[in-house]
Amino acid sequence: MGDAALTRCSWVSAADPLYCAYHDEEWGVPERDSRMLWEMLMLEGFQAGLSWITILRKRESFRAAFAGFDPDKVASFDAADEERLMADPGIVRARAKIEATIRGAQIFCAMRDSGEDFATYVWGFIDGRPIRNDGIHFPAKTDLSEAISKDLKKRGFKFVGPTIVYAWMQAIGMVNDHAIGCFRRDAMSA
Repeated sequence: MGDAALTRCSWVSAADPLYCAYHDEEWGVPERDSRMLWEMLMLEGFQAGLSWITILRKRESFRAAFAGFDPDKVASFDAADEERLMADPGIVRARAKIEATIRGAQIFCAMRDSGEDFATYVWGFIDGRPIRNDGIHFPAKTDLSEAISKDLKKRGFKFVGPTIVYAWMQAIGMVNDHAIGCFRRDAMSA
């Protein structure tokens, strides 16, 4: 979309077409694909301490570096792959985050191999129905994001604190936090 005349959430810079497209076409749209849910969780982890636009601008480089976020491929990454990633200027070169992504792929695959679908797991926290918030108050975390964070950590995921999890919930459409007046708010509730 990218129309500068549209009213969007205040965090979106109308001058940045990439940010507008992300907001207009992706943010808050309920995502049901397990692999994409995992990719977004990993990217939110890389975002910790940075701005989301930084990650968004590097997303294609992340996809190239992490084999298209194919969990089976990433789960098999070894020390040589870690060093390759640490040398890649196209991504955030943080060893702990790289290691967390590889471990996250291994956990994702273990869940799948034991018969637990990641999308079913994620959406099971809210019975499959997105939560529509008031469009005025935007918490950094909630009791639900704390519960999901705790469960993800119990499974071994890293960089999944309650604030990261809440941002992920917003991004993947578990929560409709489009502001009142934003042209996407009602579309996400249809």
